Amino acid sequence: MPFSSRTVGIYTLGCKVNQYESEAIAEALEAREFALCAPTLPCDAYVINTCTVTAESDRKARQFIRRAIHQNPRAFVLVTGCLAQTQPHSVASIRGVDCVCGNTEKLAVVREAERLFAEGKKPEQPRILLSPPDAKGFEPMCISRFDRTRAYVKIEDGCENHCTYCIIPAARGKVRSKAPEEVLDEVRRLTEGGCREIVLTGIETASYGKDLANGYGLADLLEAVDRIPGIGRIRLGSLDPSLMKQSFVDRIARLPSLAHHFHVSMQSGSDRILALMKRKYNRQMALDGMERLRRAMPDVQFTTDIIVGFPGESEEDFLQTVDLARRARFLMIHVFPYSGRSGTPAAGMPGQIPTEEKRRRVSALSAVAAEIREELLAEMQGKTVEVLFETDEKGFSRGHTASFIEVHCPTERPMQGETGTARITSCREGFCIGTLITKS
Repeated sequence: MPFSSRTVGIYTLGCKVNQYESEAIAEALEAREFALCAPTLPCDAYVINTCTVTAESDRKARQFIRRAIHQNPRAFVLVTGCLAQTQPHSVASIRGVDCVCGNTEKLAVVREAERLFAEGKKPEQPRILLSPPDAKGFEPMCISRFDRTRAYVKIEDGCENHCTYCIIPAARGKVRSKAPEEVLDEVRRLTEGGCREIVLTGIETASYGKDLANGYGLADLLEAVDRIPGIGRIRLGSLDPSLMKQSFVDRIARLPSLAHHFHVSMQSGSDRILALMKRKYNRQMALDGMERLRRAMPDVQFTTDIIVGFPGESEEDFLQTVDLARRARFLMIHVFPYSGRSGTPAAGMPGQIPTEEKRRRVSALSAVAAEIREELLAEMQGKTVEVLFETDEKGFSRGHTASFIEVHCPTERPMQGETGTARITSCREGFCIGTLITKS
């Protein structure tokens, strides 16, 4: 079984944290002289970084595992991530899987890949490397490169909210924060390498610093990152309503580099459903927090996730969510039908909503979300904005404002990685058209 090329393909499913961790694995593999290859091609080995947030996530993970095995039955197959952590033996039972590595040491897949290549043959039984997800603290990992203009930097792992619909605390464990000096070193290197936007992300970003000494928290970290010479934009991966107190808003509103866009982890607009979900805020707390941010940052935009059809959700509960969406004026709403997750309290709750009704509510809220987005984009017409361009195609460059408005501009040359000032002239479904005035 020749391995002269030592090619490895990486499949990544799930959240931005998984994307970051896959990039860290990729860089560690290359440092050990493995050659990265597109996972859609026949490779000598595959790493599948899985997600388990829903039953559909589990299905997709198993599909990707089997696809890799089908592409090259002789390849080594290493599975890591949240499904590997929560269902290791089920994953290991898939014929062709050689190693299952939980979330405690994701970079262990690099060591295991070296071992498998050194042995030169597929093992008779898959190896399972598993320990409690928070057994070893925050796993040291970093990245040095980025895709196009933006890099995700993981600053936190774990979640202690134990929402009734969510399996992630079992997969990720307690809150662990990356040491501030390590975050700053990583961001500094990426900035020096030409990265124009840093997205600070985590499993529960708002809890950053909960486990650190001296009360160091997210606002402290944002202020420190803002002071890095040459820093471009800083963007937060998500923001919990419980954090949006006046003191926090006052501190972050002063930061020139902070993008005026926040993804608010909302999930429902009904206080009754939020309580059943065991979320740590109510609708008024969220609306008040967003209003504070709007007063401090008049151009701010918000996006959110909403689950419809949670067990026991009445029509009145759903209409309260629709009302919240209109009051908050979310730029974008990711609408999900509730999906029962084995091992969570919500899966056994009474009042499970029929599938057809969940589909109706998804459709209705999605229509409201599209209407709000159209209104917000129409309000941009005639305004002058700064755009960070990310892609180029057929005489157009596409990018986003700091407040996450997508803008397309006719350009004479590729603008990827550059900023430009544009005047918004019109809007279409989901984005604005602008005329470029100045270039960086």
